[in-house]
Amino acid sequence: MRRALKASLATIDHETGSPYASLVIVATDACGAPVTLLSTLANHTKNLANDPRASLLFDETGGSGEVLEGARGSVSGILEATDDPQKQVRFLNRHPSAASYAGFEDFAYYALKVEGAHFVGGFGLINDLTAQELTTDISDAAALLEAEAEIVEHMNAGHADAVQLYATKLLGAQNGEWRFVSCDPLGCDLVWGETGLRLDFPHRVTTPHEIRKALAELTRRARS
Repeated sequence: MRRALKASLATIDHETGSPYASLVIVATDACGAPVTLLSTLANHTKNLANDPRASLLFDETGGSGEVLEGARGSVSGILEATDDPQKQVRFLNRHPSAASYAGFEDFAYYALKVEGAHFVGGFGLINDLTAQELTTDISDAAALLEAEAEIVEHMNAGHADAVQLYATKLLGAQNGEWRFVSCDPLGCDLVWGETGLRLDFPHRVTTPHEIRKALAELTRRARS
């Protein structure tokens, strides 16, 4: 979920009551719950206005020839409009091109109140997850979240070289224009083009001071 840039959205058709699937671009809020940007003109948004129950399928099978052996997870809950500015910023950091239409009157941000998930990691690897297992506790991280925008700007403007090292040396990704797009108590998210990466911190952080120490430690690891 933290790595995903897109997902399949399942809603209940407001006219027929049948399942309806569509494709949406996604981000996550600080606790890891999905956030998306929808147009009121779209069928899925009309469906949600009638019944907010929804499911998002995150597919990490990529171009694998053995698709059913890849990882995927269906996350279910209530998908409703949100005016939380932090969720909006996190979404636009991940999808900067969406800024060109995000302000249109017929678009609104939606956040999923996670109720659970069904994860399939391949043949025989199947697990049901609770909301608590799937999301991150942020109740003690107010200071970190208040500073998130500043941290993101600081990393991209002043430590772009470290961000590249995180992607290539610690996560094994190709060289590219990797951007630091968000952070939370357990890790940070990097994006380049159509690829998202997740980098876990060495330990849980809840303040700007703690995240600076964690990022410095990761930089040392990458350079060594």
